[in-house]
Amino acid sequence: MKDSTPIEFVVSENDAKLRLDQFLAKQLPKYSRSRLQQLIRGGLVRLNEQSTRPRQIVRGGDRIDLTEPPLEKIDIRPEPIPLEILFEDDDLIVINKPAGLTVHPGAGQREHTVVNALLSHCATLSGVGEKERPGIVHRLDKETSGCLVVAKNDMAHRELSKQFAARTVEKIYLALVAGKLRKPAGLIEEKIGRHPVHRRRMRVTSLRGRTATTEYRVIRSSNQASLIECRLHSG
Repeated sequence: MKDSTPIEFVVSENDAKLRLDQFLAKQLPKYSRSRLQQLIRGGLVRLNEQSTRPRQIVRGGDRIDLTEPPLEKIDIRPEPIPLEILFEDDDLIVINKPAGLTVHPGAGQREHTVVNALLSHCATLSGVGEKERPGIVHRLDKETSGCLVVAKNDMAHRELSKQFAARTVEKIYLALVAGKLRKPAGLIEEKIGRHPVHRRRMRVTSLRGRTATTEYRVIRSSNQASLIECRLHSG
């Protein structure tokens, strides 16, 4: 198999003082933080042409090269799960993921995921990224519905990943929240981190976390609940 061409990043002043694994997680949402740490420790990430460690603090102007490993073979069983396909061509497929459907196999769940359904529909997906996430460029939580963009080949995967990392892809969500908001629109900017008890959830924290910026506007509201549109800028 041909060696992968390294993906290159240059750290901006806005991202200075982040840990290396935090910076890469921000740039490459297709990878989990633990997987990025494995790649760094395995020598597949170089900082200014030197081997490094996950907790290394990056500085503005630093150059980071990441060589993606070849996809390991894994037995993911295709399943004929119905998909609502919004768009498809030779390079990518966009589906409307329903709430309640997990995106990819993982610990405790090997079947009935979007990946199982996609392998039944189109047979092959890109081999870039983690072995249990073929084709997956970005993620949606299990209970979140919405557009999921999937790459059919490696070139499409790399190009789509660059767009998500550069935030040229606009993310818009509808959310139903309890109560009535004080303002009809606004910008929320807070630091977020993992919930100390519910590890799959995120929460606002005063401790070291990553900055999350969300723009919102109220569509409809009552005293009991509000329907809002959220545009995610970061986090």
